[in-house]
Amino acid sequence: MDKIKKVLIANRGEIALRIIRSCKDLHIPTVAVFSTADEKSSHVAFADESICIGPPSPKESYLKIPSIITAAEISGANAIHPGYGFLAENEEFARICKESNIIFIGPSADIIALMGNKTEARKTMKKVGVPVVPGSAGDLTSFEELSSIVKKIKYPVIIKATSGGGGKGMRIVKKEEYLKNSFEMAQAEAKNAFNDPSVYVEKYIENPHHIEVQMLGDHYGNVLHFGERDCSIQRKHQKIIEESPSPILDDEKRKALFDAAIKACRAVNYNSAGTIEFIVDNDLNFYFMEMNTRIQVEHTVSEMRSGIDLVLRQIRISDEERLNFRQKDLKIKGHAIEVRINAEDPDNNFAPSPGKITNLNIPGGFGIRVDSFIYPDYIISPYYDSMVAKLIVYAETRFMAINRLNRALDEFYVDGITTNIKFLKEIINTDAFRKGEYNTHFVEEFLSSKK
Repeated sequence: MDKIKKVLIANRGEIALRIIRSCKDLHIPTVAVFSTADEKSSHVAFADESICIGPPSPKESYLKIPSIITAAEISGANAIHPGYGFLAENEEFARICKESNIIFIGPSADIIALMGNKTEARKTMKKVGVPVVPGSAGDLTSFEELSSIVKKIKYPVIIKATSGGGGKGMRIVKKEEYLKNSFEMAQAEAKNAFNDPSVYVEKYIENPHHIEVQMLGDHYGNVLHFGERDCSIQRKHQKIIEESPSPILDDEKRKALFDAAIKACRAVNYNSAGTIEFIVDNDLNFYFMEMNTRIQVEHTVSEMRSGIDLVLRQIRISDEERLNFRQKDLKIKGHAIEVRINAEDPDNNFAPSPGKITNLNIPGGFGIRVDSFIYPDYIISPYYDSMVAKLIVYAETRFMAINRLNRALDEFYVDGITTNIKFLKEIINTDAFRKGEYNTHFVEEFLSSKK
């Protein structure tokens, strides 16, 4: 490593620990930042240095840019890895890092800004021939404009926040009488969540699959894909289970998807780890949805199939190293599935379940990986995301991967708090999941059938 000498991780939990591990493999010293609620977290214990950056509230700690930049300057860290969430796709943070002579381990602020603006991203994709869902060419300027577009693309439609994500600022409209109210509600929610009321409209694809392609690009024009991930098992637009390869794609569609993802990355000269997300309809037509300009929670699935440490490669790319292998060199094989273990109660409307872990058993054995930060006596905080672990399995076939996942979930127990482990087992043992016959509405339909 020629440029990166010490990395500060501007995140917490399992992703912070994940980044620390890759840094150690590269023999790079690390600095953990933490809120007062995370003082005893594993990422703090395993980093070479740690600095408290504020109270539990994310706005006063993990989202407070001046505190993170100061921590980097105090510790002598000349690079910052943002992980996912928090500031990972914040263009201002990336720009301030550059102005402070700190290497931002991710794409440039300009790329984050371009791909973070959903309407500009759509325009960019259309220019290079990547399919996009029919809809508005840019941000909607009025209800009259919205109404005119909807008459052309027909119901159902979906109104989305331009700066959005995670299902916020999003409204599905199936009848004209609900259009105006949905438009106003989407604008208000977008303003509240992202401080940007801008929205756009698309044709709503009913019963779709959500399929994404993992990408790496370097500073020398090399762009590689690491296979696709089917992320259609979601609850309220939040992913629960991800698998690769997708059970619905044939080789021809898969290749077309990869070609489109590579074209999308080349269109913006992408030079980091990122993900091109597509929505796929019942006829297997696919459309660009968005680009995530960061490492994702489910990157582990692609790592298991490719044998490549994506976080390590992301760091090397930010050190301006060239990717030293080509697409033909990658051996993407087998089947991998990830499930997210959350501290929540599925029997109580998925209410968060913070508290002290009194006992813990982590599954093991061939083809099993667990990324987590918890341990016995660790106290799960109520201030952050409820995910406490990721369980990833790998096998030669999908049939074996599901069986292995069943076995691993049987071995996985977390006492002292309530988790969704039993709920995950129920999902993967449905006939529909085992046959690969599911879509993004699977979870809500499954929950309705249990009532």
